[in-house]
Amino acid sequence: MPSKTKLSEGYSTVLPAEIRKALELAPGDILLWEIEGNSIRIQPRKKATLDSITGIASCGGDALHDKKKAQTGES
Repeated sequence: MPSKTKLSEGYSTVLPAEIRKALELAPGDILLWEIEGNSIRIQPRKKATLDSITGIASCGGDALHDKKKAQTGES
């Protein structure tokens, strides 16, 4: 599903509607940008909800590990 957008003078761009709809993205969701060679990889990360993080932290566990799990959406 190739799409084309343009950078504004402020270096902003618009995420095409068909991509937003296909990935069910909404305001507040995060886009992670990475350079891969001469390409840009954009990976969506959904905004965390209470339901999505319930039970993510372990009791007496590694806080850094739990934080990474929460950031990456691991289960």
